[in-house]
Amino acid sequence: MSQQELFGNSAAEPRGDSAAAAGSKSKSRLGLIVTGVLGGSLVALYAVATPFVVPALRKICLPFVPATTAQVENVLTVLRARTGSLVDIGSGDGRIVIAAAKRGFQASGFELNPWLVWFSRYKAWREGVHCSTTFHISDLWKVSFAQFSNVVIFGVPQMMEQLELKLMRELPCSSKVVACRFPFPTWVPERIVGEGIDTVWVYDAKTFKSQQQQQETTRKMMPEQEDT
Repeated sequence: MSQQELFGNSAAEPRGDSAAAAGSKSKSRLGLIVTGVLGGSLVALYAVATPFVVPALRKICLPFVPATTAQVENVLTVLRARTGSLVDIGSGDGRIVIAAAKRGFQASGFELNPWLVWFSRYKAWREGVHCSTTFHISDLWKVSFAQFSNVVIFGVPQMMEQLELKLMRELPCSSKVVACRFPFPTWVPERIVGEGIDTVWVYDAKTFKSQQQQQETTRKMMPEQEDT
């Protein structure tokens, strides 16, 4: 073997090692970038999903299921002759509150999910009704609804009995309550509009308060009748 061949081969070997090292560094850098992107995506996903998941872990919660166009129209139909303040309990993306504000109500929404509240505020601003709407990040069980003359609730069956007691204690006799998707268990509705999931039940506070008083009077009289 000639000296040229010998030196030529020995010179080629370091160049190969350098290329391998450069490739290894590139792969390492790419791995760090991919890891960073995935990690950032997981953090962002956690931040967005947490407000949706945490309410579901509560004993009684209001899952976010957007109201249909028919449901919104049915609510507005049964409240057509009403005025004053309105509250949507579990207001979701704000569509009931915004629609009510367009009909002249001073409308408020209470929602536990902050992302939905912020989105609702943006929608109200975009629709031009931000001056007649308010959205609150709050647990419905920690809020008094005594100041509202119209109440809308998209509830779930396991919460309706407890909500009956809360609204009965807090609402004035002049209030109307509109239940969507599920009726209250003991109250007698004065009107029912719609079909299937779009059904709404309308309750008069004066009626269900009177009904409650009659039930309490009956319970008090029963022991006296048994004694006689």
